[in-house]
Amino acid sequence: MLNNYDKIAGYYDFLSRMVFLRSQVKAQIAQLQYIPANSRILIAGGGTGWILDEITKVHPSGLTITYVELSSKMLDLSRRRETGSNTVQFVELPIEEFIHSRSYTVVITAFLFDNFSAPRIKIVFDQLHEALEEKGLWLFTDFQYEEGTGKRWQLFLLKTMYLFFRNIAHIEAQSLIQTSHYFKEAGYLDIAEQYYYGRFIKSTVYCKMVNSVEHVHVQASVQ
Repeated sequence: MLNNYDKIAGYYDFLSRMVFLRSQVKAQIAQLQYIPANSRILIAGGGTGWILDEITKVHPSGLTITYVELSSKMLDLSRRRETGSNTVQFVELPIEEFIHSRSYTVVITAFLFDNFSAPRIKIVFDQLHEALEEKGLWLFTDFQYEEGTGKRWQLFLLKTMYLFFRNIAHIEAQSLIQTSHYFKEAGYLDIAEQYYYGRFIKSTVYCKMVNSVEHVHVQASVQ
């Protein structure tokens, strides 16, 4: 099965921290302050679920969370996390097969799109875009590398990671595909942006805008 991390679920976090220290963790935690109280949150590809512990520290109650993850072993780990008085629904599915029955205030994707080929990225993006309500927030974190401007060590690390995860998790991607243009074309406003690990990891908070007039108004308010 493509993009399934069952084989390394038990030591995925250890591997992440061994290579990136706490950069991946810090990139995601920094975004949590933007989650409004009483939000409906969709987490796509949540992995081992440590983010649930961190969300609970910010909002110990009032949240309704849908947690979609393909790996059954990742889900087993996630179900053991601290969720306070928040309501969490765990869904074992590839995100592209998840059918939402409600709109969400917040969508969270961390190191999700780097697994996909370009055609599937478009499918997943459109699906999550449709699930996010107007003025909703998309908390997006992933690797950042651009041909011509990226550093050699970043390219070497990317190639190493793709080789490893193709063998272990059968990820379909052959290389990192830039995703920022999807948000731009859909009219999202970038309200917060930070870089980590030598600018190899990018953390962005996007706001789904209703129309161009509102886009200008909100952008002026943020500035």
